[in-house]
Amino acid sequence: MNSFGKNFRISLFGESHGKSIGVIIDGTPAGIEFSANDLIPDLLRRKSGATGTTPRIERDLPSIVSGIFEGYTTGAPIAILFANTNTRGEDYKTFSDWPRPGHADFVSRIKRGGFADLRGGGHHSGRVTLALIAAGAVAKKIISPVSVNAELIIAGGKNPWEKELEAAMSEGDSIGGIVQCTVRNIPAGLGEPFFDSVESLISHIIFSIPGIRGIEFGDGFAAAAMRGSVHNDPIIDSSGKSLKNGSGGINGGITNGNEILFKVAVKPTSSISKEQNSYNFSTSKMESKAIPGRHDTCFALRVPPVVEAAVAIVLADLMNSAF
Repeated sequence: MNSFGKNFRISLFGESHGKSIGVIIDGTPAGIEFSANDLIPDLLRRKSGATGTTPRIERDLPSIVSGIFEGYTTGAPIAILFANTNTRGEDYKTFSDWPRPGHADFVSRIKRGGFADLRGGGHHSGRVTLALIAAGAVAKKIISPVSVNAELIIAGGKNPWEKELEAAMSEGDSIGGIVQCTVRNIPAGLGEPFFDSVESLISHIIFSIPGIRGIEFGDGFAAAAMRGSVHNDPIIDSSGKSLKNGSGGINGGITNGNEILFKVAVKPTSSISKEQNSYNFSTSKMESKAIPGRHDTCFALRVPPVVEAAVAIVLADLMNSAF
C-alpha cells in the first residue's frame, strides 16, 4: 500500500517520469500556519546538482491544492503536487526485458504482470521522496518543539569521503553511506507496544525510503557484544534522563525522554556506468549492459532530509492522537 499512519495519515502517488509526484495528508489539526515556503529548506537539501548527485535538475516547485486557507491549515486533507518537467523516459526502454541489477525492475515485472512503469524506477524511484519531504514539513510543524536532525556521517566507508566520491565518479561506479538521526525535546511515553513500538514505526517508514539497507538504535548491533552492565543506561533524575543512551531513547518500545538516536545504512546507487550482467528475457541469455541515464554517484548525500521527514511523520502520528 502507499499510505502510512493512523491519526496523521499520508498517501503517496506518482512515478519518476510521470506527470507529477504528490501526497495527500489527512489528520492535520486546523490552525497551523503553513505555506509553500515551509517546504523550501528541506527541498533544497534534497535537491540534486551538487558533486556526486544526479545531473537531472527539476524545479521541484510545490503546488498546494487543498487544506490551506489564508496561510493556515483548515483541518481538511492537504494535497501537494510537484510537476516532473525534466524527464527522459526513452533512457529506460530496454529494462522491461533486461532488468537492472539492484533495481525493482524484475520484481515489478512479476508483481504487476509487465504493466509497471519502469522509467527511472517508476513508483519505486527516489524521486517519490519529494512527497515524503512535503508531508514531513507539515509533520514538523505539528511536533514542534520536538526537533529532528539527520546528517550523513560516512560515505564509501570514510569520513571525509571526498576521495571515495571522486574515485567512484571517475570509475563510473557508486558508493553508499550512513546517516545518523537525532530527535531532541521528545517527551517520554510515546509508543504502543508490541506492534506499534517507536522502533517498529520508525523502522517501517525508514525502509520505505528507496535504497535503505539497515537501521540500528543507540548502541545497535554493538550491543550484542556488550555486557548488560555496559549497555544499560543508568537513570540519573526523576525525568528519566540517563547517564548514557545505549537504548537510543526508547525502552520497551516507548520513548524514555532522552534523545532518540539511530543510524541508517544507505546502499550504493544501483544504476552505474560500468557494464553489469543481467538476464535478458527476450533472448533468454545473460547479457552485459551499461545503464544510460542520469544517476547519483552517492544518493546518500540527499537522504538526510528524507529521513528527517519520515521520522517527523511517525512522531506526528503518535502525538496527534489527541486531536
